Amino acid sequence: MKTSDWDIAEFIESKEDVIAHLAVALEENDIDFLLSVLNALARSKGMAQIAADLGVTREGLYKTLSPGSNPAFGTVMKTLDNLGFKLNIELKKAS
Repeated sequence: MKTSDWDIAEFIESKEDVIAHLAVALEENDIDFLLSVLNALARSKGMAQIAADLGVTREGLYKTLSPGSNPAFGTVMKTLDNLGFKLNIELKKAS
């Protein structure tokens, strides 16, 4: 049996899919997971175009959105904006 890595980018078909993936990544409070999701979303839209829109190289954006990197918050916000999304803040539910 031949297997391959599962890639979120191949399964993003709607804005609702994007919202669901980002929501899970943010709920997990895991920056590497969030970067993986942003990387996949950017690839699904076209990494080269997003990089050009942000004024960075495609390779630079790949590196910035890779787990283990430490991107500036502004870069994350610009990437989300380019993808057509924004962050919202809400109170955590009391435990």
